[in-house]
Amino acid sequence: MVKLLCLFLLGTLCLCFGVGAYESSHMLQAALNFKGPLPCGNWDCSCAFKGQSECCCGAKDLYRVEESTFSRLHSLWGAITELHTHTHTQAVTDLQISFKASLTTTNFKAIGGADCFGPFTIDVPIPYSSVSLNHGGGYSPFLGIFTAPRAGVYIFSVTVYSFVEVNSRLYHKVQLMKNGQPLVAVWQDNQEDAEDSATQVVVLMMNKGCQVYVNLAAGRNLCCADSKTECENRYSLYNTFTGHLLYPL
Repeated sequence: MVKLLCLFLLGTLCLCFGVGAYESSHMLQAALNFKGPLPCGNWDCSCAFKGQSECCCGAKDLYRVEESTFSRLHSLWGAITELHTHTHTQAVTDLQISFKASLTTTNFKAIGGADCFGPFTIDVPIPYSSVSLNHGGGYSPFLGIFTAPRAGVYIFSVTVYSFVEVNSRLYHKVQLMKNGQPLVAVWQDNQEDAEDSATQVVVLMMNKGCQVYVNLAAGRNLCCADSKTECENRYSLYNTFTGHLLYPL
């Protein structure tokens, strides 16, 4: 009885195995003989039946997409890096706009016991010809005029100094000008002081090409009643015209 039962179970297992193998072989042959369009488009769906190493539908296509995407991203990253470097360099260069110039006694003439710039019959731009800083090249020492290389908000400072003999007259009026229009002034008219100094500072919105300079009013003068060497030293410190770009627009 036991032997009969074992033979029955063994026969059943063999029958199941044979049916399964037959069905798998049949499905493989049907898939290989299929002539219609595959539901997954251009993907290689037969790889699952052929036992290829990349046994995943669409593996080859995915690999090609991956390689193409990586190549494009690499090119794009290179272009962005180059653009960023150029833009950063250009921005830094554009922001380096500043100047500092001082008055010298080159254009002075002797008046009494002092060397003076002026007086003149008309308003005259003061030629601050000793230039110690001129980033951006906006300042012209020959004209004494700053021309804005780019639009932005600028800050300008003018310091005026004059020194005459005792009992002489301090008589000057210096104006900071923008495009021919006066903005602020430093002036003095008295016989009580032989020496005087003052500073004006302004913040201006400037378009590209706008000009700023310093005028000496007609009939006035700036003097230095001392030795040439001492006058040069004092004027380099006390008779100055400076400016720089705060931020661009």
